[in-house]
Amino acid sequence: MIHSMTGYAVQTRDLGRVALHLELRSVNSRYLDLAFRINDDLRQAEPMLREAITAKLSRGKVECRFNLQAKDNAARDISINGMLLGQLKAAQAAIQAELPQAAPLSVVEVLRWPGVLADDSVTFEAMQPEIAATISIALEELVATRLREGAKLAEMIRGRIAHMRQLVATVQPRVPALVAEYQEKLATRLRDAAATLDDDRIRLEVGLFAQRVDVAEELSRLSTHLDEVERILKVGGSAGKRLDFLMQELNREANTLGSKAMAADMTAIAVELKLAIEQMREQVQNIE
Repeated sequence: MIHSMTGYAVQTRDLGRVALHLELRSVNSRYLDLAFRINDDLRQAEPMLREAITAKLSRGKVECRFNLQAKDNAARDISINGMLLGQLKAAQAAIQAELPQAAPLSVVEVLRWPGVLADDSVTFEAMQPEIAATISIALEELVATRLREGAKLAEMIRGRIAHMRQLVATVQPRVPALVAEYQEKLATRLRDAAATLDDDRIRLEVGLFAQRVDVAEELSRLSTHLDEVERILKVGGSAGKRLDFLMQELNREANTLGSKAMAADMTAIAVELKLAIEQMREQVQNIE
């Protein structure tokens, strides 16, 4: 299957007091370009995230936003560090024995003392399984969106290919008649040139004829390149760079066909071919 480089995925995982939030955005790029915006509490997850992305994707600029979102309405358990509280009590008693005028500690001062209230935050180690699951699901979602977008791009390209085949089929039957018409014009010119014994003009007219009548090769190569584009679309995988090269080759043949056009309708068909190729090229830029 063909994959686009454009995709989006978001995953939020409830961890009680906090929630893991991972957002992935991808757009087209020549290579795999990763950008991370990660909460400090989750910074250790970057290698895991990088490894997972590089295993799934080969091209595209991917922006990763990973953070912990606090839940204001989540209930928190207040736990007192009894051992530290006892140490503060003993220290206060010892100080007041030496300094009777010293004011006792207030409740607020005790609660603000570092370590008195036990930390109920989730450690990175405890979150690791949830982090791995969040990354996996978000990446599956991102790949799925890129796959759906890729299917649309492939369908559009196939439509342009069908249109180009119709144009080529229109040109091919016209070639013998156009060649005969041009031969007649050339014969008239050669008779005029022979009457005046203008050897240079004779050579010029013969050279122009040889250049203009041979469009069968261009039409054949156009058909061959279109066959290859369809084959690559069918095979799928990382096809963007190969398709981009084929767009260049198709454009080259369309340009040559236009330069050899012997009639206005052939020129118009060459222009139509170039337009279809340009439309395909724009879409190919988004294919992985």
